[in-house]
Amino acid sequence: MSDVTKPVTALGETNTTAIASFVGFALITLAITYWAARRTRTSAEFFAAGGQVSALQNGFALAGDYMSAASFLGIAGLVSLSGFDGLIYSIGFLVGWPVITFLIAEPLRNLGTYTFADVVAFRLKQRPVRISAAISTLTVVTFYLIAQMVGAGNLVHLMFGLSYNVAIVIVGAVMLIYVLFGGMIATTWVQIIKAGLLLLGATTLAVLVLAKFDFNPLTMFEAARDHYGAGVMAPGKLVASPLEAISLGIALMFGTAGLPHILMRFYTVRDAATARRSVAYATSLIGWFYLVTFVLGFGAMVLVGKDAITSVDKGGNMAAPLLAEVLGGTGFLGFISAVAFATILAVVAGLALSGAAAIAHDLWGHVIRNGKIEEREQLKVARIATIVLAVVAIGLGVVFHGQNVAFMVGLAFSIAASANFPALLLSMTWARLTTRGAVASMLAGTISSVVLILLSPTVWVDLFHNAAPIIPLKNPGVISVPLAFLVAIIVSLLRPEPDSQSGFAALQERMHLGRER
Repeated sequence: MSDVTKPVTALGETNTTAIASFVGFALITLAITYWAARRTRTSAEFFAAGGQVSALQNGFALAGDYMSAASFLGIAGLVSLSGFDGLIYSIGFLVGWPVITFLIAEPLRNLGTYTFADVVAFRLKQRPVRISAAISTLTVVTFYLIAQMVGAGNLVHLMFGLSYNVAIVIVGAVMLIYVLFGGMIATTWVQIIKAGLLLLGATTLAVLVLAKFDFNPLTMFEAARDHYGAGVMAPGKLVASPLEAISLGIALMFGTAGLPHILMRFYTVRDAATARRSVAYATSLIGWFYLVTFVLGFGAMVLVGKDAITSVDKGGNMAAPLLAEVLGGTGFLGFISAVAFATILAVVAGLALSGAAAIAHDLWGHVIRNGKIEEREQLKVARIATIVLAVVAIGLGVVFHGQNVAFMVGLAFSIAASANFPALLLSMTWARLTTRGAVASMLAGTISSVVLILLSPTVWVDLFHNAAPIIPLKNPGVISVPLAFLVAIIVSLLRPEPDSQSGFAALQERMHLGRER
C-alpha cells in the first residue's frame, strides 16, 4: 500500500522557531547551572543535591531522566513503522516501576549515599564489589549514551542543518557544562523543566492527532489498517519470536531497577518515605507519557506515512517531529524539535553524572583511596571523569549513527537487568550472598549480556555486516538475567562468608528503619 501523505519536510533547513526555542531553553538552564554552581561545594551537593529535593520535584526529575530520546523519538518511530508491536516497548518501560516502588526505592535510600554500589557493598568487602559495580555501571551508561547521542545528532542535524558530527559535539559540550559546574542540583532542575516541556509538547501533539480522527482512537487504527493492512494491528512484525518477546520483557522490566542514573535519584531526597512518594509521582507522569507516544506513533503512520518517515531517518526516529510539521507547520516542528533536544540533553547529563559518581565515589574514593578522600579531591576526580565521559559519548554517537534509539536503549536495559539488578536485589534479601557471589554475578551479567549483544543480529549483522548472527536473539535478557542470579547463588553457596551473614541483620535494620544523613 502507498503512504497516505508524503510531505515535503522543512527538516534539515534553518528553523527560526527551533533555534529560538533551543536558545531559550539553553539560556534558562545555563542560568540554573550558574545558580547551582554557587551552591555545589561538597560531594553531597554534587552527587545528590544535598538530599534536599522534594518528592514532587524528584518525581518530575525521575520522569525527566526516564522519558528519554528512546521514549519520545524511538517509540513513536517504532510504532509508526511496526504498528502494534511498538507497544511492547511502551509497556515494558513502564512496568519496571512497580519493581522500584515495592523492592528498591526505600531500601536504596536508607542504605546508600551516592551509588547503588553503596548498597551492595554494605555488608560485603568494599574493594571487589565497588570495582565490579563501577564496571557494570559504566557499561550501562555507555550503551545508554549511544542511544541519546544518536537521537541528538539526528535532531540537531535536521533542526539546524548542521552536519551530524558537529551536532554530536554540540550536545556533548552543552551537557558537559551542566554537569561540570552545576552537578546534581542543576541536573535536577534541568530534568524538571524538560519533563514539563515534554509532557506539554507530546500531549498537545496527541490532541492534534486525535482531532483529525474526531477524538476516536479506533478511527485512527482503522485508517492505519486500511492503508497498511491488518498486520499493523497484530503482533509479530517487530518481535516475532515468543522467546524474543519474553527476553525483551525481562530486560525492560528489571532493567529499570538497574539503571544507575535512575537509582542515583533516590539519594537526592531526605528520607525513604519521600523516595517512595517521588516514585508514585514519576510513575503517574511516565504512564501518561507512554500512552501519548502510542498515539503519536499511529498518528505518524497515517498522517506522515512510512516512506516519508524512513526517507528522513531509516531508524524512524524523526516520526514525531515530522508529525508535528504536518499538523502545525514549521513553527510547531521547531518547538517539538527543541523539546526533543532538551529531552536528550537532560538525560545525557544524568547519565554522565552517574558515570562520574561511579568513577569518583566507587573507584577513586573507595578502591584507590580506601574511603579516605577529601571533598575537594573527590569533586576534582568527578569533574575529570565527566570530561572523559563526554568525549566517549561523542565518539559513540559518531560510530552508531543510524540505529533506532529505542532499540539501543533496550540493549542498555538488558545490561542493567543482568549486571546490576540481581546483585542489588540479592544483597538486600538473601543473607547468604557473599562478596565473591556478588562480584561474580555483576561480572557474569555484564560480560554475558555484552557478548550476546555483540553476537546478535543487531551488531553482528547490522553493524558488522556479517551474513548471519552467531546468536539469533536480539535481546539477551532471557539468558543473561537468570545466569547472573544463578552465578551469584552457586558461588555464594560454594564459598560461604560468615561476616556477610552476620552483617545481614544490621542491613535489615538499616533498610527498614533508615538512618540520619
